[in-house]
Amino acid sequence: MSIPATMRALRQATLHGPGDLRLVTDAPVPVAGPGEVLIRVGAAGVNFADVMQTRGTYEGGPHAPYTAGFEAAGTVVALGTAVTGPVVGDRVIGTGYGAFAEYMVLPAATVTAVPAGWADEQALGLVLNWATALAALRPLGRVTAVDTVLVTAAAGGVGQAAVTLARHFGATVIATASTTKHDVVRTLGAHHVLDRRTADVAAEVRRLTGGRGADLVLESIGGDSFRTALAAARRVTGRVVVFGHAGGEAALTNRDLVFDHQIQVTGLHIGVLGTAAPELFAELMDELAELIAAGVYRPGRPAVADLADGPAVLARMAAGATVGKLALRP
Repeated sequence: MSIPATMRALRQATLHGPGDLRLVTDAPVPVAGPGEVLIRVGAAGVNFADVMQTRGTYEGGPHAPYTAGFEAAGTVVALGTAVTGPVVGDRVIGTGYGAFAEYMVLPAATVTAVPAGWADEQALGLVLNWATALAALRPLGRVTAVDTVLVTAAAGGVGQAAVTLARHFGATVIATASTTKHDVVRTLGAHHVLDRRTADVAAEVRRLTGGRGADLVLESIGGDSFRTALAAARRVTGRVVVFGHAGGEAALTNRDLVFDHQIQVTGLHIGVLGTAAPELFAELMDELAELIAAGVYRPGRPAVADLADGPAVLARMAAGATVGKLALRP
């Protein structure tokens, strides 16, 4: 298979936000190193972490200038040394750096096959949105059918997956989303939808649960939303799983846990989970495969834009004007 020397890519020149993202046509095609595969990108996922990276606020993110994007699905076109699988020609999805481009290098050990019969863009979210939602609900959140689950930012990629899965597991779902997105979240099966900008979410959750609070809170925003999550969780047995901080940092002290918020708080970063607990990650992927086979997790329907429109797509996401999964096609 012929691989060109250069490619189209979106380059972030500064850390001043997505407005400084530029399309270039002469970016060098990366080379797969030991344990890596080179893929021809079919579709790249857009995530809020991409916005944060353009602002330099994503922990461990790349230094500018850099090729943007970190989630992609496509076809393996070359293998680095010591790669025993996948093989050239396989269609895979994974995460790394430089997804907003025609070619991308991925760690071979962490890629996952695109489900049979799915287009590349339909698989976006498999190893990020859906794996994060499932990890937050099952092994970390220990969700049961008698639980009430509060899902923040429920109209986003992880939020929609979380609402779908929580309903599948039999839980009662309370979700937060902007008013214009409530219908989308209700269609997914949320029993109650609140606007976190206008409602006293913690008070409403306690009212809806007869004063008990949510058994499990999936907190993906940060800042005031994190503080609300603590207040909304049921005392002692309530669990809060935290996997985002786009809304800013919020402190939790040992005094808070003893006197104000007697709850169980767990942090989640799906990339760290994949490397630090590979057996658990493999179990998540196996369960997702079962959910796909059962028709619970269906092919995604992201809004797909051309690579050249990437800066505008990220700007809309930064402004909170998007719903669901977004994708770029090189």
